[in-house]
Amino acid sequence: QVQLVESGGGLVQAGGSLRLSCAASGGTISIYGMGWFRQAPGKEREFVAGIHWRGTTTDYADSVKGRFSISRDNAKNTVYLQMNSLKPEDTAVYYCAAGFLGSEYSYWGRGTQVTVSS
Repeated sequence: QVQLVESGGGLVQAGGSLRLSCAASGGTISIYGMGWFRQAPGKEREFVAGIHWRGTTTDYADSVKGRFSISRDNAKNTVYLQMNSLKPEDTAVYYCAAGFLGSEYSYWGRGTQVTVSS
């Protein structure tokens, strides 16, 4: 069973950048589809970005296209979310998730807080 731990969250001003990391243990991310989700206070959990286990195909929520990018380093067993041009509405707890061989996401990290100030 794979465990996921997010890091890299913090406080940043609007227009700034952050890079989130998701370190996996107990399994190799090379056989998992990986994704990032976020949840803001009073909002439902929202899909942010995903990367296919089989290759480099990626998907993004419309709200982050052109600003965020997901990547993986299989040698380090780590997934990243590079966030640029941050907006206050990006403020949320960001969660890393994994789905075995591209199945529905079933493994989740505990989240990391991202706060974007005006």
